[in-house]
Amino acid sequence: MKLRTVVYSGKVEIDNVPIFSCSACNRSEVSPGVKPDLTGLIGQLGSKPDKQSFLFNEWNEWADLLVEVYAKDKRLQSQMLEEHLDARINKLLDLLIVAKSLGDEAWMNEIQKRLSQISRRFILT
Repeated sequence: MKLRTVVYSGKVEIDNVPIFSCSACNRSEVSPGVKPDLTGLIGQLGSKPDKQSFLFNEWNEWADLLVEVYAKDKRLQSQMLEEHLDARINKLLDLLIVAKSLGDEAWMNEIQKRLSQISRRFILT
């Protein structure tokens, strides 16, 4: 898996998208766990978007975790990734407790969305 830039409609650059690449057949594919969020972002842009760029890790928790791990080690090792994943899930669960105690529905929904993005990675990969 690598973090790559996806170009949409020749005008929009979406950086830090998790991509699976096969060196044997030279094929690349967007990680299935992030496809719904990538297609959602592209759908918001419409068919004739203006020239712009996005950091996908600002839209997807799994991509954000990968960027964080890669920034620390410059490679994606599964043991380090699992350690960071556990820490991120615990952090999000702690934040969810705080959001619930404050009765902040919007914040709770955002945290639940982030937890869903991480769990989708396990279901679809």
